[in-house]
Amino acid sequence: MDKIRKIITSIMPDYGFLPVVCAFMFNNVVYGGSKLIAGNWYHHNIESSLDQKIPFVPETLIIYFGCYLFWFVNYILIAKQDKKSVYQFFAGDFISRCVCLLFFLIYPTTNIRPVITEGGFWNSAMSWLYSIDSASNLFPSIHCLVSWFCFIGIRGKKGIPLWYQIFSCIMAVMVFISTLTTKQHVLVDIAGGVILAEICFRLGHCTKIAETYGKVFDRAAAWVFPETKEKKIISKDEG
Repeated sequence: MDKIRKIITSIMPDYGFLPVVCAFMFNNVVYGGSKLIAGNWYHHNIESSLDQKIPFVPETLIIYFGCYLFWFVNYILIAKQDKKSVYQFFAGDFISRCVCLLFFLIYPTTNIRPVITEGGFWNSAMSWLYSIDSASNLFPSIHCLVSWFCFIGIRGKKGIPLWYQIFSCIMAVMVFISTLTTKQHVLVDIAGGVILAEICFRLGHCTKIAETYGKVFDRAAAWVFPETKEKKIISKDEG
């Protein structure tokens, strides 16, 4: 157990580990749980005529799936920031998923997916994605929400190279495009994800939610990493 803790703390601070893990778990609960609850409910189609003109490009599935690595890297980079920034970010991240859950249950949305008749690797991969992921939970797009969080979480940070900040912005936009060309989302879903990310990011910085969030995770971190708490007590006694 101690070896695992050393590996974790070598990657990110102890106060950043639990927020990352809990964000991942809560995201899956919101997305998967809402599908189980509202799967058979009436879903509104908010697809526009412009959405219908966007071509279906199955090859962009590589971006749609590849973004998970992008999320992993950037959320770790964010978790390595100072404690205050980490708690503010992940408090906003938590709020955003709560809002998503409300939308998924109060106003379920869907779209019309293309009928895939041709063969080939990418078409087969798209057919597989459609088979495991129903056309629901579209608005706001969690794919776009998280991708934009990945950018704004490092935006303007001195410790992050400017080139990587620019890359993260470009990568987020590429994810937006991939959600359209794979017909997983529509334009309104993208706008909803970006706007929600910006609002919740600011809420995490401007309210006492981050403070409350931090207290909860401070206690959790002290339980998971007791040796860290002991070191703090020893350093205080020595002082």
